[in-house]
Amino acid sequence: MSSDDLKKDESTEEVLIVKKTLAQEFFYFLKTFGIIGLAIAFVIGQAASGLVTSFVDDIINPLIGLFIPAGNLDAVSIQVPNISGGTTEFRIGHLISSIIDFMIIALVVFLAYKQLSRFKLVDDKTIPEKK
Repeated sequence: MSSDDLKKDESTEEVLIVKKTLAQEFFYFLKTFGIIGLAIAFVIGQAASGLVTSFVDDIINPLIGLFIPAGNLDAVSIQVPNISGGTTEFRIGHLISSIIDFMIIALVVFLAYKQLSRFKLVDDKTIPEKK
């Protein structure tokens, strides 16, 4: 039960309980927790992630591939013999590519946060609260 559900009558100090419909509670939930903004941010984040992944796969990996014998960062792997006589492949290049992808996305999010906090559009959690 939220504070909006309770209404106080100042003269008698009685608390009245107001019943809300499911739709009213749902819209209150959306408004209170910013779900619509979160959904929009998720969709934009997915698109940005695809863009950064494409940048890493199509530009960064071939550039690094110019300096390694495999020719492409994604192609770098380690072959290790396993118990059954076959080989197991550890795709080290793919891991490094994914780390680069993550670091670029983390940097973009950090820079966006810094700009938003500079213009006071988000609360800067790094500054201690004054008491």
